[in-house]
Amino acid sequence: MEARNSEDVDEVDEAESVDGSDGSDGSDGSDGLEGASDQDGTDTPGTGGRWPRVVAAALIVVLLAAGGTLFAKGRQWRDTPATSNRALTDSGATTRVAGDVSNALGKVFSYSPQATAVTKESAKQLLAGKALQQYAALFGQVEKQAADQKLTLTTHVVRAGVTRLTGDSAHLLVFLDQVYEREGKPATTAAAQLSVTARLRDGHWTVVEITSR
Repeated sequence: MEARNSEDVDEVDEAESVDGSDGSDGSDGSDGLEGASDQDGTDTPGTGGRWPRVVAAALIVVLLAAGGTLFAKGRQWRDTPATSNRALTDSGATTRVAGDVSNALGKVFSYSPQATAVTKESAKQLLAGKALQQYAALFGQVEKQAADQKLTLTTHVVRAGVTRLTGDSAHLLVFLDQVYEREGKPATTAAAQLSVTARLRDGHWTVVEITSR
């Protein structure tokens, strides 16, 4: 009986040794699975690394397109009539053009029987273009009338409003009071309203067009 038991033990030991060798084979299989998982892992980071670069490139394109659109809109906003009219933004330039035009109109529309030549000479310096042509065509009659009727005209600019002003061009609405005096008669006063266009020449504003309103 004991002999048989020892033989049975030996058989069991041999079976266990066989099972142990199978276990070692199983561990090798697990290593193979780990290798496969490692191989899959190397592919995933490579693919994920490309996505940030693609997204960044797309974002740059979008930002550049947006910047170009905003630049174009900015140009349009700067070029609108309201923003290009310096009469709304530059008080110094507006005051200067109003002063030059007021001074010019006061001189060319004021005369006396003894000083019509002075008025004519002032017009040549203060007027230009269409305004000077119209003035020269009419002043011959005014000069004769002033001498015959002993007529004196004095013009005062009550108000000059600049409606539009650019770099070298200005449009104004001017209100005048004119006093007529004939020798031996009471003086009379009349109001006038003019639309005036002026140009900047040699640092001074010159009247180039006058329209009665």
